[in-house]
Amino acid sequence: MKRSSPHRAILFGRLAAMGLVALLLLVAGAWSSWNTAHHVVLSKGREHGTLTVTGCGEEWCTGPYEPDAKSPDRSRLTVEKSVAAKKGDRFPVVVKPGTDAAVRVGTAGFLHAWMPLGGSLLLAALVIGGGLRLSRTAWGFGTAGAVLLVATFVAL
Repeated sequence: MKRSSPHRAILFGRLAAMGLVALLLLVAGAWSSWNTAHHVVLSKGREHGTLTVTGCGEEWCTGPYEPDAKSPDRSRLTVEKSVAAKKGDRFPVVVKPGTDAAVRVGTAGFLHAWMPLGGSLLLAALVIGGGLRLSRTAWGFGTAGAVLLVATFVAL
């Protein structure tokens, strides 16, 4: 049975809409991740040191900062609170330029910075599998997102 022209237009419209939604999810996840990840990925020439957590609020943890040999002294820094940051923890950080905020570096910091992308990969997998009917591609995106999220959980 041949499909009618309006039926083909509706099918194409659905595929285009689902493709745009999946693309929007992926771009939003990458954009959100890059906001923090660029400090970790492009850390050459930035201030590096070690932060010791002495207290945490609802969104931020603070503590004394020990700079490496090339970085200037700072008395205290703040780092975004995560489930892995508790009083007494010490971890390497890089300072965001022009602020007193730091970002965790190393494997754990790298994975934590890309966590929003992992969530968007999982959401996009649902759209790709359900809306675009590309099940193998959806499994690939979903697996990549799940691996990223689990690796972040394990690393932190």
